[in-house]
Amino acid sequence: MPDTDSPYALTRRFVPADTDPTDWAQVRPLLDALLARELDRGDAVVRYMDDWAELMAVVWERGTRVNIAKAADAESPKADAAYTHWVKDIQPRLAPVDDQLRKKLLASGYLDALPSERFGPLLRNWKAAADLFREASVPLFTELSTLATDYDKLVGAIEVELDGQRYTPPQLARFYESTDRSLRERAWAGEADQRLAVRGEIDAIFTRQVALRQQVAANAGKADFLDWVWQDKYRFDYSRADCADFAETIERVCVPRVRALNEQRCKDMGLDSLRPWDTMVDPRGRPGLEPFASDDAQGLVDGCQSIFERVGGGLADDFAQMKMGRNLDLVSRRGKRAGGFQASLREVREPFIFMNTAGRQADVVVMLHEVGHALHYMWNSRSDPCGFVHGAPIEFCEVASMGLELIGMPEVGVFYVGDEAASRRARREHLEKIIRFFPWMATVDRFQFWLYENPDHTTEQRDAAWLQLMDRFGSRSGGVGVDWSGIEDQLACYWHRQIHFFHHPLYYVEYGIAQLGALQLWLNYREDPKQALADYRHALSLGNRRTLPELFEAAGLKLDFSASILEPLIGAVEQEHTRLS
Repeated sequence: MPDTDSPYALTRRFVPADTDPTDWAQVRPLLDALLARELDRGDAVVRYMDDWAELMAVVWERGTRVNIAKAADAESPKADAAYTHWVKDIQPRLAPVDDQLRKKLLASGYLDALPSERFGPLLRNWKAAADLFREASVPLFTELSTLATDYDKLVGAIEVELDGQRYTPPQLARFYESTDRSLRERAWAGEADQRLAVRGEIDAIFTRQVALRQQVAANAGKADFLDWVWQDKYRFDYSRADCADFAETIERVCVPRVRALNEQRCKDMGLDSLRPWDTMVDPRGRPGLEPFASDDAQGLVDGCQSIFERVGGGLADDFAQMKMGRNLDLVSRRGKRAGGFQASLREVREPFIFMNTAGRQADVVVMLHEVGHALHYMWNSRSDPCGFVHGAPIEFCEVASMGLELIGMPEVGVFYVGDEAASRRARREHLEKIIRFFPWMATVDRFQFWLYENPDHTTEQRDAAWLQLMDRFGSRSGGVGVDWSGIEDQLACYWHRQIHFFHHPLYYVEYGIAQLGALQLWLNYREDPKQALADYRHALSLGNRRTLPELFEAAGLKLDFSASILEPLIGAVEQEHTRLS
């Protein structure tokens, strides 16, 4: 049974209470029982779906908890052993049986017993997945997971000594906001040197991952990994060409604005040129914002609770439920995986939030982002008992998170009581990062396309392709005005910091598409907060029961990433950014 109590927990009917999901000898008979079922009438199909969903909720939750434990301490032998067992002994065995169960359902002839308004998009996705699955690729995915873990270990072990103290990269980030330029440079160089020390190992990991992914595509009869991903990620509503067009639009609309922001920053700071360690400090010489103490995760939680109370719409009650459980791991420490994520605990039907706080304003934004994902899971999992419809298209999942950032940020003053200037500054910095985000997203997306359109590339060719894109969309002098002279090696491997390359290949354009939806939600919220929140909650509660365009529509948004949408949205962000100065 699940190791936490929850009033929303799944009621088991099919899976025995004492089943251990990490013991294949206990899981396999349950799978076999499903495979042996006769699907000769509609009610049999419905019961099959319910029992299968229950079993997968139990299994998925255990796998999620194993991954959380591994992320929490990449150096723990116990967590490592449990994770290794999961990815090598459970997942590879589960995948082919899961495919058999899916194909058994699709071939039943009684799919009409599953209402299309509830299961239509899911069945469409499953047909695509069934067409893509190859048992020969299962061990390849196991190796890919192991390689991603190797990357985590290398990055998680990075510590930088600065003025007699040792810091993890998330902890070090606060020094990048210091008004002492020498301190900023020493902190930046310390981290960069540590990353350069493992550059060769990380490059080797990624080279192997590219080869494995290409083999996965070839096994499925796809021309390249891009084609495989398009089907695997159920990208039915936009094409590879649309992504290229989106990047060109960003180049026209956003890159000149980022150039102007950098030029103003350089002028305000009285510098001849901006260096990488000059990009996060306040250009007016004010110290970095400190919304809560670096080791005070409770301060972050309490502040966000206050934000949700001010926003309304029931968000505060939902967040209160979340923080009452054992489902938050927020503070950075040695050995902890970088970044942040929200994980869905499928049996107890509760979300889990993982972060690396360091007492920075960026932590507030990340918390709002992950709570958006958590609310999405809470609302859609509790509106339908079938775990298979608790997901949603990735692009819309990110609307949930980015949208909450924008809805919550006007209330960020709860962290800066009595300091209106700090509150305005926090909001202004958030909006500026949105403008800057689009060129970075385009850089990552175009680089991923290049990687898998040229899978036989060398490390040197990979570095050159990355540098060309950094010239096109941002970063180097002559592009948008950041001077990397003398530290070109650090720039060439700067992409190593983006965890998606190693864990979630070709998952990044979704953020750009979602940001367009989130900005539309923000404008709707400014005009009519009550209606925008109601639409937001309704759309998130639909889970995977609607297509991507239908989910956007339910939230009062347009699924459109052309210049006709991007230009006015960025214009509105720019206008508010100026107003808050």
